[in-house]
Formats: sequence, structure tokens, C-alpha cells
Amino acid sequence: MIQQELLATLSRALPPQTSLIEAVADALQLSYDAAHRRTSLKSKLSLEESVLLARYYNLSLDKLFATTKDHYVAVVKTRNIEDEEGLMRYFNSSLASLEPLLQEQESRVFYSAKDIPLFYTLTDNLLTRFKIYVWLKVLNPKFSIQNFSQFIPGLSLMDSVRKLGNLYNDLNATEIWDITTINSTLKQINFYYEAGHLTAKIALELCDHLQKLMEDIASKVFPKNEQFLFYYNELLLMNNNVLIDTPHKKSLYVPFSMLSYYQTSDRTTCKQAKQYFDQQLEHSKLLNTAGERERAVFFGKFYKKIEALRQLVQATQSLNFD
Repeated sequence: MIQQELLATLSRALPPQTSLIEAVADALQLSYDAAHRRTSLKSKLSLEESVLLARYYNLSLDKLFATTKDHYVAVVKTRNIEDEEGLMRYFNSSLASLEPLLQEQESRVFYSAKDIPLFYTLTDNLLTRFKIYVWLKVLNPKFSIQNFSQFIPGLSLMDSVRKLGNLYNDLNATEIWDITTINSTLKQINFYYEAGHLTAKIALELCDHLQKLMEDIASKVFPKNEQFLFYYNELLLMNNNVLIDTPHKKSLYVPFSMLSYYQTSDRTTCKQAKQYFDQQLEHSKLLNTAGERERAVFFGKFYKKIEALRQLVQATQSLNFD
């Protein structure tokens, strides 16, 4: 009974015209005949094979065994991050989770941007290196490098960073921001500058990189750019939830720590998350079509915040009595 229900659930989750036999064969690395015997119920799926199928296709075994109620949802949790290796593992697993979904035609990312979306800071510039420094300072109790100028991330880590960052390029994306979205990055620069971990020169360079990033994002916000839809919500603070929506499947990513997240492809949960995103969009302003003046005013608030941090750094530098 369980095997039959698992296969039926998998069949419903597969894209149209996709063979259930081939899907089982791919996930379990079986021959066509061996997969056919399992899909026709002539051979039993082992417990290990059932778990592998569920993991491969993001299915919930909990519901198959009827051990939970409708308001309970099985999720996948990312592993703890405590060092560069853990950070690299996080980026690689995120890439493996997102890539199959985002390669589907008509896929779209919905991003509730409490902070600057992670993907924008995953390149190979100074701001990227600073973000990695901050993550490791916060997440790794043994991280001993105090001065940022001495921090050089490993080549393997930077390769993982670039691959995940590049994934976001040229995607269909709908982002919702508010005027506080930039705040955490500004606070991080200011905090580590005041703590003596950044020189004034580097702090000002980080401000320049942040300014350039905001200008690059603003340049994509124009009326005919259906690929990138940028909304401003004045009512609510965002929460960094990410929903991947494809014609055949949805997947929701909910943060629970600085980088880590819970991920689920539960149909009901993802449907409800999409409905909530739609409600937020109804109460948000689409800056693509809002007019050039409103776009300039919105991004101008970010530029003013960056300039205020520049002036603060320059002022404290001038008042150095040593």
C-alpha cells in the first residue's frame, strides 16, 4: 500500500509526458526492467529505495505513512555552517537544490527581500569577500582573523560562490523590497569599521561597491523588462522567504538563521506561500511601471543611506587624534 501510494504521488509530481519507469530508474540507478518491476508492484521497494526516491524528487514520506496532520509539513534543513568547508557545502547544496528548478522553462523566483538578495553578493569582488568574512565571523566560533584585510577565502569556496551567484543571472525574478532592505549590509560595514576590523579606505571602497550594486539593480527596473519585476512594499517588512515557481512544481525556502533555511516542496504549503506572495504584490508598487521619478526617489533613499555612511567614516577618520 505504501509503495503504491509513493509511486502514485511521484507520478503526480512528474512533468507531463515523463515516464514513471524512467523516473524511478534515474533516481535509483536501476535498469529499465528493474524499475518496471517496482512500478508494476511485482518487486518491492526497499526502505532505502523509498527514502532515495523521496529525497530525489522532494516528496514527503511523512504524509505517505499518515503520521502527521495537514498542518504539519516535512522539511529539509541545511546543515550547520561553522567554517569555510561548511560554507562551501552550503553553496554547493543550494546550487544542487535550485538548479533543476530554475532550468525549467517559465520558472520564476519570488524573493521577499528583508536583506539584499544573497545572489547579488555572490560574485568575486570586495563586497563578496566582506560578506563571507561576516558570515564566518558570526557562524564560526573559532574564526580567529580579526583584520579583514588579512582574510583571503579559499579558491574552492570562491568557485562555489560564483556558481551559485551566476545561477541568478538571466532568471525570471520577482523581488519585493522595502527601504530597510539595504540596512543590514550598511550596519555590517559600520560595525566592523568601528570595531577596527576594517580600515577607512576599505570601508569607503565597500560603500562604492554597494552603490554600484544598487545602480546595477536600478538599471534593470524599466517598463518592458518582464523578466525582472521589482516591487516596493511600504506596509510590511520582508522576511527573506524565497519561492521557486515552475509549471510543474514549487519549492519554498524559509530562513531560520543567518544563512541556513528550511526547504519544502509540499504542494499545499507552496500554494499557500504563492497566495501570500500574490497578496503582498497587490499591496506593493511595481516600480517597473511606476514612473522614472518614483524609481529615482526609491533608489535615491538607498544612495543617501550609503552617502551617510561614507560621511560617518570620513568624519571619524578626520577626528582620529592619534
